[in-house]
Amino acid sequence: MNKEDKNIIDKIVEGIQDVKGKKIVLVDMSHLENYVCTYFVICQGDSSTQVNSITDSIKDHLRTDLHVKPFAVDGYDNAEWVAMDYGNIIVHVFQPEFRNFYQLESLWEDAKINEFADLD
Repeated sequence: MNKEDKNIIDKIVEGIQDVKGKKIVLVDMSHLENYVCTYFVICQGDSSTQVNSITDSIKDHLRTDLHVKPFAVDGYDNAEWVAMDYGNIIVHVFQPEFRNFYQLESLWEDAKINEFADLD
């Protein structure tokens, strides 16, 4: 992982943890052929309000600390599943039932998966 990606991922995780996002996972697809992007960061919030708070926190941390803005953000209005595009890093913020339904981690079983501890 290069330094720029590491800094962005660290700030994404910090943004998630600051508003009590849970079950944070980094899916590293850098060694796979024909991958969609290099990394997924996946997490969840307990409600649409928390999903939007996590999304806002991530954007604020990256914009303030690294001067990085997402290329696109989809799903903010219904806040069941928000996808944030940071180029080769895509962030997925789910409500639990939608995360369980789509199971993105299982779609990329051959990727390296790192879990982060929940902060309580």
